[in-house]
This record gives sequence, structure tokens and C-alpha cells, in this order.
Amino acid sequence: METEKLVKAAKQGDKEALVKLIMLQKEAYYKLAYIYMKNKEDTLDAMQDMIIILYENIYGLKDEKAFYSWSKTILVNRCKGILKAKSKIRLLGTMQEIPCEAAILQQEDLLLLEKYLSQLNEKHQEVIRLRYFLDLEYKTISDLLNIPLGTVRSRISIGLNKLRECLGGEAHATSRKNVK
Repeated sequence: METEKLVKAAKQGDKEALVKLIMLQKEAYYKLAYIYMKNKEDTLDAMQDMIIILYENIYGLKDEKAFYSWSKTILVNRCKGILKAKSKIRLLGTMQEIPCEAAILQQEDLLLLEKYLSQLNEKHQEVIRLRYFLDLEYKTISDLLNIPLGTVRSRISIGLNKLRECLGGEAHATSRKNVK
């Protein structure tokens, strides 16, 4: 109910109401943008662009209940637009020294996962990151990307199968356990 009141106020030009709406979900917005942008600066740029777009277009939002799904769709589209405009390869950030052996193994696993994820089709990467990095539900991903639920399931399934192939299937999982 509070959200709907804030949306109505924002639609009537109340800037503070819009700021409150955004602040209520700031962490979710940040995490969502970071999945695409992979660095703080670009993530914040995308969020800033989203806020401007929201401010300029909120009067056109018909269903107050849909504010967050609408705004997150705008954020995803903004992230994609920025990435397309940059059209350059992103390098992984420099690794920090971590004294803990378990942390080093975890970092190696993340780098390996990122290496193989980057070999997947963008559409498969996108749904896998949203599902497993942000823990979003299939329906939420479907709404966010404006694609059918079956397409989300299919892309995740295909993407995971390709990852398994890249990693050597079950044999790889067993050998990794033995190494640790």
C-alpha cells in the first residue's frame, strides 16, 4: 500500500516520493545492475540513468503495483545499452592477496566459472546470472527480460548443460572434490 501511495505522489511530480521508492529497493537495483556491469562505477552510472528515465516517464506508468518490475526492466535495458555502447572487452579486476587457502580456492573457482560463463551465448549468461547470482525466480526473470517463462527455463537448461560440457561433466566435479 505504501508503495502505491508513493508511486501516485511521484506521478504527480513529488521528487521525494520517487527517491523514497528507489531507496526502498536500492540494494536490489545495485545487485541487478552489477550483474551486468561488473564494476561499481558503471553500475552507479546505469542506476543514475535509470533514475532520470523514471523521473521523466513515471507519469506514463498505468499500474502503480508494477513500479518495481517496470523500473528494474528500465535498469536492465540501460545496462545493456551502456554495454553495447562501450563494446569493449572487460578484464577481470586485479586479484587481492588473500592469506586463507580456502579463500584462494574459492577465488579460483569463481574465475573458472567466469571463464566458462563468458563462453556461453549472452542470453544464456544473462538468465544464469539472474537465477544463480541474484537468486531470482523464473517468473521474475521472465517479467524482467520480457520473455516467456518457458524461454527462461530453456535458456537456463541449455546454459547449464553447456557449462557442464565445458567443465567436463560429472568427471570434473569428482576430480575437483578429490583435489581439495
